[in-house]
Order: sequence, then C-alpha cells, then structure tokens
Amino acid sequence: MLRNYIKIAWRNILRYKTNSVLNILGLAIGLVSVMLIALYIQNELSYDTQFDQAERIYRVNMKGKMGDNSFYAGYTPPPAGDALVDQFPEIESATRIYQPDNTKLAYEDAANPKVFNESEILAVDPNFLEVLSYPLQKGDPTTCLQEPNSIVITPQIAQKYFGDINPLGKTLAYGDGKKSLQVTGVFEDLTQYPASVKFDALMPVANFNDVTYFNWSWVWLNMATYVKLTPQASTNPASLTRLQSRFPEMLKVQAAPAFERIGQPFEEFLEKGNYWKLYLQPLSDIHLYSQGITSSITEQHDVKSLYILGIIALFIVILACVNFMNLSTVQSVKRSKEIGIRKVLGSQRKQLIKQFMTEVLCYTFFATILAFITILLILPVFNGLTGKDLHIQAFFDGNLILLIVGIIVFTILLAGIYPAFFLTSFNPIRALKGKAAKTTKSSFIRNGLVVFQFFIAITLIICTLVVFSQLQYTQQKDLGFGKDRVLVINNAESLGSSALSFKKELIALAGVDEASSSSGMLTRGEFGDFYTPKPTADEPNITTDISLSSYLVDDAFIETLGLEVKVGRGFDKRFKDSLSVILNETAAAQIGWKNPIGKQIRYPGGNMEYYTVVGVLKDFNLESLHTPIQPFALFAEESQSYDTRTSFISLKISGEHTERLINQVQDLWKSYSENTPFEYSFLDEDLAYAYQEDQRLASLFTVFTILAIFVACLGLFGLIAFTAQQRTKEIGVRKVLGASISSIVKLLAIKFLKLVVLALILSVPVAWFAMDNWLQDFAYRIDIPIWAFLAAGALALAIALLTVSFQAIKAAIANPVKSLRTD
Repeated sequence: MLRNYIKIAWRNILRYKTNSVLNILGLAIGLVSVMLIALYIQNELSYDTQFDQAERIYRVNMKGKMGDNSFYAGYTPPPAGDALVDQFPEIESATRIYQPDNTKLAYEDAANPKVFNESEILAVDPNFLEVLSYPLQKGDPTTCLQEPNSIVITPQIAQKYFGDINPLGKTLAYGDGKKSLQVTGVFEDLTQYPASVKFDALMPVANFNDVTYFNWSWVWLNMATYVKLTPQASTNPASLTRLQSRFPEMLKVQAAPAFERIGQPFEEFLEKGNYWKLYLQPLSDIHLYSQGITSSITEQHDVKSLYILGIIALFIVILACVNFMNLSTVQSVKRSKEIGIRKVLGSQRKQLIKQFMTEVLCYTFFATILAFITILLILPVFNGLTGKDLHIQAFFDGNLILLIVGIIVFTILLAGIYPAFFLTSFNPIRALKGKAAKTTKSSFIRNGLVVFQFFIAITLIICTLVVFSQLQYTQQKDLGFGKDRVLVINNAESLGSSALSFKKELIALAGVDEASSSSGMLTRGEFGDFYTPKPTADEPNITTDISLSSYLVDDAFIETLGLEVKVGRGFDKRFKDSLSVILNETAAAQIGWKNPIGKQIRYPGGNMEYYTVVGVLKDFNLESLHTPIQPFALFAEESQSYDTRTSFISLKISGEHTERLINQVQDLWKSYSENTPFEYSFLDEDLAYAYQEDQRLASLFTVFTILAIFVACLGLFGLIAFTAQQRTKEIGVRKVLGASISSIVKLLAIKFLKLVVLALILSVPVAWFAMDNWLQDFAYRIDIPIWAFLAAGALALAIALLTVSFQAIKAAIANPVKSLRTD
C-alpha cells in the first residue's frame, strides 16, 4: 500500500509542477534556515562542555563598588585562588590566568630566524591543564608547565615557527628580554573545541614580576581565577549558596591588610556603602551569560542573540509550512473531483489522509535533500558571516541530528495535517460538481495564513532596519574625539628610551600632523584604580573615594586625539606636570567639585602623592556605546604614577598618500626596533571591531529576513495564480466588455494588498517591543524611528504588489476568447 501511495504522490508532484516547485523550494528554504541557525546555536551552547568534570569548575568573579562607581568583572586579585582553597574545604583546587601585554615570540634559528607578535599568549599557573583539560597531542599536562622556562603551543604556532619539525624541546625567545622558553607540549587543534578561554600559547605565570609583586594585593584585579569544587559542593545548590555566603567574612580578614596598605581601612570602606565581593560563576555560563561582566580573557557573547536567531528560525520554518498549507488548500479545486471519485469508489477517509501525508513526506524528502545540498554550498559564506568554523559533520554529532529529524517531522506534521484533513472532508457529490472547495471557511483560513506570513516578514524587516539604524548611530555619534585619520602603532614599549627620538622623526614625515604616546588607547583597555579626592574648606562634602580609569600620556595626546578641554589646560612642556592630572567631566561631577581646577586627588595605590587638577576634558567614550562613560583621568608620562606594561604611539595623518606613509613609518620603526614586528591599526577600524558581534547579528538578520520575505512571496505567488485561474471566465467577460488591463490587475491585487496592510498593523507593536528590549543593551541608543515602520510597510507592499502584479498582468493580457472557452 505504501508503495502505491508513493507512486501516486510522485505522479501528482509531476502533474502539478508549479505547485510542486513552490512547495519544495519553500520547505527547502525553511529547512536551510533552521539547520544553519541550529548549527550556530549548537556551537554556541557547546562552549566549555568538553572539559573533564566541567560541572565542577567555576570562575571567580569580583563585584565591587567605590563611591558612585560599581563594576562586575571576571577578574580577581592574585591571592584570591590560594585563599579560597585554604579557607574552604569545598574548593578542591584553583588556577589563575594572566594576560601579558608583551607578546613577541622569536625562533632564533641561524638558518631561518622568525619573529612575530602573538596576540593570544596567556600566562597560567602550573596546574592550569589539570583544572581546564585542554587536550594535548604531545606532552604531559601534569608536568608541561611546571618549569618557568616552559611553553605549550598550538599546532598552528608549531607550524608557523618550526614547520614540519617536531617542536618538542625547541626553544622560543619571549619578549624584548628574549626569555628562553622550551616547548614542552603541543595542543590538539583547539579550533575544534569551543572554549571561552582561547589562546595560541601558554607559559608559566612565574615569569611575570608584576604578578609576583602584587601577590599581597586585594585591589590589583588583573588575574582570572578558576576553581574546581568537590563533587558534593558542585552538585548541591544549597551547599554552593552556603559556600558563597561565607566569602565576605573571609575577605574582611584577607583583604584588610591590603586596603590598610593603600590608606583605605576595609571596615571604613564598607561603612561608606562600598562593597568588595567574590562570586562563583559556572564554567558553562561564562560564554553566554556574562552580560555586564568585564573580561578580556574570555570570549563572551549574549544569549539573547541565540533566542533571537532561534525565534527567526522557527518563524521561517513555520512560514514554509504555512506556504505548503495555503498552496495545498488552493489546489483543492483541482483535486476535488479526484477526491470525490475516490470516495465514490469506496476509499475511506483514513486512506485518503495517508495518501496526502505521503505526498507531504515526499515533498519534505526532496526539500531536505535540496536543503543539505544548499548548506554544503553556502556554509563557507555562513561561516564568514558568523566568524565561526562550522562543519556539515556537526549535523551527525550528539543531539543535533535528533533535533534536525525532529524539525523535519514537525514540518511534515505542520504542513500536512491541515491539508490532509481539509481535502478529505469534501462531500463526494459536491466534490464531483466542483463546489467542494468554494467555502467561506477555507477562504478565511487562506487569508489568515497570508496575514500571518507577512506579519512575520514585516516584523523581521522592521527589526533589521532598527538594528542597522543603531549601528549607524554608533558610527556617526560624536564620541568626543577625532577617530578619523588616526594611525595607532602598537608595541611602542619596545622602543624604550628611544621613543622620544622616534616620535620626533615621525613628526618630520610628510603627511604626519601630530604624534603622541600613551600607555593606553581607546577600545584597548586602560589602567584602573582607586583615588581619594582631597576635601577643601569651600567644598568639604565631596566624595572621598572614586575609581578612575586612566592613561599616562605626553603633552600631544589631547591634540592628536582631538579631545576637547572644557576647563583649564592640557599638559604642556612649559609646565612641570609630573604631579598634574586632567579629569573628564564625569569624574569631576562624581567627586562633586563645582570648580575642579587647582583641587587635588591622592593615589593610595602609588606613591601617596597628591595630583593637582589642571584641566577638565569634555566626556568621550573610551569603549563602545554598550558601555556608559566612566570617570577617567590623564596623568603625565613623567609622573610615573603607576607601572605601565603597554605603550602606543598615535599619529594624526593628513590622509593623502596613506600607503606610502605607512611604508615610511614601517621603515623608520625597523631602524629603531628591528627585532619587534611593526603592527598598526586605524582608530576608526578599532572602534568598528568593538561592534563586530552587533554587525554579525545585523548581517544574519538581513539574510534571514530576505529568506522570510522570499518564502512569503512564494505563497502569495501561488495564491494569486490560483485566484486568477478561478476567475478566468470573469476576466474574459470583463475584457470583452471593455475593462482595461490596469483595472483587472487592480481587481486581483487589491484583496492581497489589504491583507499585507493588516499584517503591517499587527507587526508594529511586536517589532517595537522586541527592538526596545534589544536596545536596552546599549548605554547610548537611538529612539526607535517611525520611518523604520513606514519603510518596512512600503517595502512589504512593494514586494507584494510586484509578486501579485506578475500573475495579475499575465491573466489580464490573456486572450479573452480562450478564457471564455475554459471549463
């Protein structure tokens, strides 16, 4: 019997070619969309799941508040890990990660020396690979990081420096001091293991004196700490809650000496309403559930984007199924006599239902094959959009294949059940007279499905336009500095005492307007610490504690970056500015100074000296617009207020003959720092990189919105074809009586355009609600523009009109004589 069902289904697929193509194409697009998004989501959800006993591993986060400033960071002070292990039996072990700034590696082979700047080097404790079990292809994870002069590298780094030679035992030179490191291990290809902590090489943290120096400090937050709990503590939520509730008492004891050392008694600190807290975050939550938690060590995305993409995928596959339902019901007129004859000849309804479900199964089978072929062809493009390295083989791993099978079954049921029951419900006598499908009920359902399709399509169009509007806003908003024509040279710390001479030669180059040096650069991070403003007789009630981010800069920095001094002055060679500071407006306002010039702040974490405010900068954005402007300061380079690990040189260039100028700068760099590779970027490109995830989301929105519109138009195309066929004689009569082509097109199109307008009305509140929620993630955001709704409506109407007009015009220009002869 099944063979007979399949044979009849195949005949009907061939008989109704247009409908078959529309059905298969619509279902294939729906399946392609949902499969690609499922592949992406599966990859995102798999982060950090490959580690042994991953459910027992937690990151230690720090939550702090000082004055009006609060933060939540994936960093801890250096001694936090050991203190937690010593104080709490529930914590089995701890390991730390430190991100160095000097990332130069060299292979000093006489025949083929190589030197590169590696941006993904991490320093870790010796037990790192015992806590986070990244797989090794060579070396022993328990011993490969025990010696300070060891380094463990990825296969990509091994190939880059050593080619096909076995890298074990080879020596690499690290940093400007050329610290010799012996390769003691090689990882598996880590691109196949999604992890929130990514790196190209690991070396022992014992190599870094600043970490060793700050082992006393509970305020130097530059270490990421991971702990492994005992099985009992990790599996019992109540035990975990009790464990974290004991952290504050431990901190009162452990952190008090460090706070006392910087002139800030811990008890007094807490009494002012400040706090300093440790929290545990499950390893599995780090990648997707770290919104608002600062960390440059881990790759952190927002789980909201997965919800959005998942909903889009569901919408598109439902659109495809709705298409199938619509096209099947409009086909009912053609097949009503077939159904009537079958019933008269004794076919039971359940047999007819099986027949129609078999047809749906065949359509879905062909659509699934087409979908897989399409995915094979477009997966590289999709990887480019998402920044992933996804493979078709992932469909056959784990639960993803079950999900895909489930989606296919869902598609078959959703697309097939209504048409099967609808088509088999016809009265055989009415069916043989050709009146079975001409019911108000079926017309109402078809219209409702059209509204639903365009409701989804228009909602996606509106959301896409709003996303791009926000991205355009981020690119055009006045950030408070000049981002155009600023060339940033990295690794300037390698110049040492030659930096001043290097800058002088840069300024002498044609095309360089300004040159400055700084310890930090916009979007690249900054130094942060606590400061104590000094009360004065006229303003005794100011804030006495404030957290400031800052750079050490030369006297040309403000002019090079185009910053605006609102009050006072910038740094100037004519003054001794080693004990001067320049605040931004936010810092001055939070302290409470009405006239900041001449006021003083003390840095307890440094040499305890007071710095006098000589200027106030107009607020500018250090990071992306996701982050609100924080209190910020500039200190003069000669102040040596704190130790810097990085240095940048910024050039304001004319923009003419840029390529030639870059080559000249590179040649000059080589003459000063031959052993350090020349690296540069443009500031506007660095800022654009900060919105990379938003840009990817916008690109995905665009792609899947286009697919949704296309699927909706396929259904509309089928419906107008059916309507035109139903009204063939009417059109012929109208033409004979003198009706124009335009009036006939209007007659056929107006009904469908009304449905699109209704879909637009329904989509407006839904799209507004969705986008208002998405925009909450931006500290600086647009108001949702009215034009986005108008443009979406106009675009949907234009697309619908184009789709409808093609068939309507075809029907209108047909020979009326042939129309009147049709059965």
